[in-house]
Amino acid sequence: MKNFRNFIGVMVALSFVCMGSAFAQHKYVRHHHKTVTKNMTQVVRINSADAVALASLKGIGPRKAQAILAYREQNGSFNSVSDLTKVKGIGQKFLARLQEKNPGKISL
Repeated sequence: MKNFRNFIGVMVALSFVCMGSAFAQHKYVRHHHKTVTKNMTQVVRINSADAVALASLKGIGPRKAQAILAYREQNGSFNSVSDLTKVKGIGQKFLARLQEKNPGKISL
């Protein structure tokens, strides 16, 4: 019986060590993923991007992303990035700030 208790004690201790290691690794992977995606310069193509990709641009939230999708659905593809000003809620100033915050990340 004493050996069995020792065995259970060792197994419990091992499980905590393994769980801690897995948690630490998960935390590292999660942090590393954020760092990598934050530093990556992914181009968002406004004619084919979904709401999540559009919202990934600095300055575009979920509502503006949905507005862009709705406009694209009703009117077809954009001919240029400046055509974003045709979307309700996006003016010249907003577009200029959007391009300034996301250099080289917006294309057709």
